[in-house]
Amino acid sequence: MSKLSHIPTSIFSEMSQLANTHGAINLAQGFPNFPVDERLLSITEKAIRDNVHQYTPMAGLPALLEEITSLTFEKYQRKIDPSQELLITAGATQGVFTIIQSLVNAGDEVIILDPSYDSYEPSVIMANGNPIRISLNLDFSPNFEEIDRAISSKTKLIVINNPHNPTAKVWTEADFIQFDLLLEKHPHVLILADEVYEYINFIQTHISFNSRKNIIDRVIIVSSFGKSLHVTGWKVGYLIAPEHLMKTIKKVHQFLVFSVSSLAQHVIAKYLQLVDFDDVSKMYETKKNLFARSILGSAFEILPCEGTYFQLLKFDKISQLSDVEFAKKLTIECGVAAIPISVFYKNQIDQKILRFCFAKTDETLIEAGKKLSNL
Repeated sequence: MSKLSHIPTSIFSEMSQLANTHGAINLAQGFPNFPVDERLLSITEKAIRDNVHQYTPMAGLPALLEEITSLTFEKYQRKIDPSQELLITAGATQGVFTIIQSLVNAGDEVIILDPSYDSYEPSVIMANGNPIRISLNLDFSPNFEEIDRAISSKTKLIVINNPHNPTAKVWTEADFIQFDLLLEKHPHVLILADEVYEYINFIQTHISFNSRKNIIDRVIIVSSFGKSLHVTGWKVGYLIAPEHLMKTIKKVHQFLVFSVSSLAQHVIAKYLQLVDFDDVSKMYETKKNLFARSILGSAFEILPCEGTYFQLLKFDKISQLSDVEFAKKLTIECGVAAIPISVFYKNQIDQKILRFCFAKTDETLIEAGKKLSNL
């Protein structure tokens, strides 16, 4: 029997297929539909003609490793050793999978906070570990008492996603302080910090695990250029981890993909010298506000969006259908596809909430808003 026989088809694939079938505006899957920066295209055009098409070193192109090292110091004042504490991955999902296969052994427990990104649990199962899924509070803040109770002698990892997909929640300094205190009680527990939306934050400067000095030797951080540079199809991410953990992670990485796209690495290394990530947040905040304005006349309740490029809308004043059924109805009859939040929970909690991606052109967002306002 397959290890993943109980795992259904991805909700992202299902809703995107439904959107294609019915010609709906796809605000379900999290990818931009607008052009990338012209400067990035110019660098790419030049790089195609250069001799950059062979394998890079297993850990990553040295020039890109150096740029990430500088960026990490600039943003978080953390000094990392690019040769020992940094790894380029084929996207963040491969990074997550590699971490878990490297560090989780048969019978180990991994705590996952629901609603959770759908790749976490399968990665744990593939490592013969036991996923322990704990629900966030109803406002999507972390429930530290529940996390504390869930930790056992078998707990190897806690997976933290911040800024959070699908809820758009961002941890505060108070959250981090409470988590630091919790971890003092459990020195054997490691943290997988999924920070792929670190440069899309609307309420404060992103607080990264890179800055948590008391626990930094227990943290593996995952990030993604796909999200921050709007090139999701390039599948380039990276991991930051202390040397004693990175050694083990690299052993799995070398046999999983060995090295990542040489062209993409060369291009991103040069582009990082030009891009301002503050502009990325500002651009997405403008789109978030545009989408919110476009549905002000509707019966949807607009929930707080603190980070990521996702907006949650509560529809309980429109329908009492389950969120899954309402998402399908919305796609077929209204012409806008979204993702139901209940599918991100182990216990399928249905709060009548859908997730919409606003990483789209202004025209797409305005048209989607008109359709949603007609309900």
